This record gives sequence, structure tokens and C-alpha cells, in this order.
Amino acid sequence: MAAEDEVFVGSIDQGTTSSRFLIFDKAGEPVAVHQEEFSQIYPNPGCHEHDPEEIVRSVENCIEGALKIFEKAGHSKESIKAIGITNQRETTVCWDIKTGKALYNAIVWTDTRTAALARELKARPGADKVLDICGLPISTYPSVTKLLWMIKNVDAVKQAFEAGNLAFGTIDAWLVYKLNGGTENNVFVSDCTNSSRTMFMDIRTLKYSEEMLDLFSYEFDLRKVHMPEIVRSADSKAFGKMASGSLKGWPITGVLGDQSAALVGQKGYEPGSAKNTYGTGCFLLYNVGEKPVISKHGLLATIAFHFDDKPVYALEGSIAVAGSGVKFLMSNLGFSEKSHKITELAGTVKDNGGLVFVTAFSGLFAPYWIDDAHGTMFGITHHTERGHIARATLEAVCFQTKAILDAMELDSGHKLAQLNVDGGMSNSALCMQTQADLVRIPVIRPKMSETTALGAAIAAGFATGVWKSFDELKEVNTKGQTVFEPQMDEASSKKMFGRWGRAVKMSKGWLAEEGEEAE
Repeated sequence: MAAEDEVFVGSIDQGTTSSRFLIFDKAGEPVAVHQEEFSQIYPNPGCHEHDPEEIVRSVENCIEGALKIFEKAGHSKESIKAIGITNQRETTVCWDIKTGKALYNAIVWTDTRTAALARELKARPGADKVLDICGLPISTYPSVTKLLWMIKNVDAVKQAFEAGNLAFGTIDAWLVYKLNGGTENNVFVSDCTNSSRTMFMDIRTLKYSEEMLDLFSYEFDLRKVHMPEIVRSADSKAFGKMASGSLKGWPITGVLGDQSAALVGQKGYEPGSAKNTYGTGCFLLYNVGEKPVISKHGLLATIAFHFDDKPVYALEGSIAVAGSGVKFLMSNLGFSEKSHKITELAGTVKDNGGLVFVTAFSGLFAPYWIDDAHGTMFGITHHTERGHIARATLEAVCFQTKAILDAMELDSGHKLAQLNVDGGMSNSALCMQTQADLVRIPVIRPKMSETTALGAAIAAGFATGVWKSFDELKEVNTKGQTVFEPQMDEASSKKMFGRWGRAVKMSKGWLAEEGEEAE
């Protein structure tokens, strides 16, 4: 039976393709987990949507499923002290503040339907100030263009806007709102790591920016939209309590956007530490301390976490396609039914055979920010086989990570000593060895890969006193790590990266309107 002094923290991990609930012990080890995939909706090319209500149901199912495993192992749910949430960022939900009902599918962060709108916004007076105020460049990626598109194109959203009933939020705000019972308790908040991805928040004050609201209100007065209160990432009261289910009454005390959560879970608490998460997309965060660094080399300034009096900032490089590239090979091209088989297929050839695959299914994110790029293969010959395509798909992620690290070095003035990695693709030894060969520093993979969910648990635990300082977490998840050292000679590494750079330049312009030319 469970000891009376056992302490656990629950963690909701709401990702792009699935939801999960994990229960961690005080040593940071997961003792129970339940996962459920949900529908991926692609109504048109470039469009990616989720059903917001289905997301909530999947989270609730995961909580019940993990709890059964937890209690079957002899633990008591009373030993779970708090619940944290980590979530896909930028994905945008609109709902009616009076009814609590979603008005349209959530538009996912990968969606590119707003490319023309983003170009229009870039040309507006004041657009040159955006990066300095909110840390993000105007693109299809942040939430703002998704919200504007829905107000303009979805009748139910437009009607709610005109009636003054339109609520907007990222997935964290939607989940917190619904898990608290929706209109019953009306807990309507968003943590600053998520709010920093909307383009509405001033990255220095952590409040809604009047300048940003002015800039984006040229057609619709966005001050009419109900937006969540911006709060810290760890707070014992702000996120409310579970309103139903087996954990009814349990406090939600920590919320972090998924990439910030992964940095926390990788113990990136000090300036100069970094992590790269290889999930659906790929995201590299570099802790820059208590002052934001506005990038001059195509990176984003974002909030790493905010646990006490001062927020901690990060530079971020975002890659739209990582694991989703592997899924493309499986689902669209029929390469395999299992993701690990793609790595095995890539290992059947000694190199990429001269093939480069620019996996720009959603344009190219950092450090390029090319909205009109499309997925493009270069170097196909009679020699090309499926193994080369599989290998080039893995390498595309590694090339983009290398480009981001180069930009981070220029922005920060420091070279990383090592790169901590996590996420599904990090399980591929071939991919991680390729990464080490390209970035020319050790790549370190922890044995326990659930670092994103662990980060949310840490945020919740800090708010409730489960952990009181970062020093208590020093030994968490350090045993059994794998280190990938560079093995390729530097000249070969540079040659590979140079070929990638040429391919990126040639992938531009595929989404340009007829008569337009890529810059």
C-alpha cells in the first residue's frame, strides 16, 4: 500500500496529435500515464484544425485512465497534491462567453491559411515595431492572424464578436476554462508563456499591449474581444480547481506552454542552458535570463517561465515540421505503419545520396520565416530510393536546428557547450548522431523522455510547496542519459549544410500568387 507521506503531482500534456495525463512522484519519475489521440482535421491545403470539445474530452479521459493505473498500483489519489498543464501553443480557440460553447474548430499553430493576411499586416504602419514589443515577427504562426481570420470568415464567430460575446484563448485558457466548469465558475486566465505567443502581450510588462491592439484592430476593434487575464506560470489560486471527474476539487496550480515546459523539465533554469524538443515540430529554447533579447537573426523572444517575482526569458527557434515529416512518410506515402521503421529505413543507406528534402509543409519557420515555401525535394536521381527519402526527412530537422543554433550564437554572443534533447524523434539514434555531427557539440538525451509533462508538474509543484527550490531538482532525470559526440569530419559537415542552404533558397515562392515573384 502507499505510504502516507507519498507525494505526487499530476500533469496534463495536451499536444498537437494527442492528449496525456501523467502522474509524477517527487523524484520526477512518472508512475502512471494514459494517452489518447484525437482527430486531425485538414479541410483544405494549408489548413489544420482541431475540435476544441474533443480536446477537452480527451484530457478528461486521460485523467480517468491514468488514475485507474495509479490506484491499481496501490496509490491513493489523495496523495496527488496538484495538477499542472502543458499545451500546444498558438493554437486558437474562439467561444461564446455566455454559453461556454466553442464557435468553430481550433485553428492549429501549423495552419498557413493566413499567409496573405500576414503579408498584409507586415505592410501596415507600425509593423516594424512588432518584434521589439512582443518578441515575435508577423507570420502565420502566432495566434493573432488566426483570430482575425475567424472573425472575418466564420459567421458564428463574427456574430459573437458583434454581440460582444466573443472569447478568445490559446489551448491553455480553453482547458482551464472548461476544466473549471466553463460558465459555472468562469475561470478565464492564460499563463504568460502562452500569452507571449499571441502577439497581443508586451513581452516586458506581461500585459496586453495597446500598440499591438491598435495595429491589429484596423478592421475589427479587438478590444471588443474577451481575452484571458495574464498570470504567472505557477500560482496556487489563479488556475482554479477541477470541476468534475474523479479529481473534482483538485487544484490546478501550474501552466506552461509546451516548449517552456520542456525547458523546465530539462532543468534549463540558468542563463545559457538550452534544450531542443523534437515533437510534431521542433523547438529550441535558450535561457537568456531576466531580460528579453530581441533577435536580429530570425529568432523569437519568448517567456521561458514565471514562477516568482520576475519572469525568465528565452530565445526560441521554431521548426514547423519534425515528427510530422515522419508521419507524412507513413500516412501519405505509405512508407511504414510504425515511426521507428522510418529510422530503420534511413539506416539502410550510408548517406542521403545527394537528396535534400526541404519539409516546408507550413512554410519555413526560424530562422528563415519564409511563408511562401512549400515542401520540396532536390537531387532526385535514378539512384534515389526510399531509404534516401527517409534519411533526408530526418536530416531536414537537423539542418534547421543547426541554422537556429548558429543564429542563437550570433544573438547571444555565446556558443553552447552541449544540446539537451527530448521528444519522439530524439529516440532515433541516427537522427541524434546526425544532429551532433552538424552542430559539432555533444547532444545529450535523458533516459526519461517525458520532460515536457515533467515541466508542467514542476510548475504545479512549486506553487504548492512540493518543491521549494531548483536545487531540489538537480538530480532529477540524470541517470542513464545518452551522449552523442560529433563523429563526422568538419569539412563533410559544412558541405552537407551548404547544400541544405541552397535548397532552402530554391524552395521559396511556391505559394506566391500568380504574377508575384519570391523575393
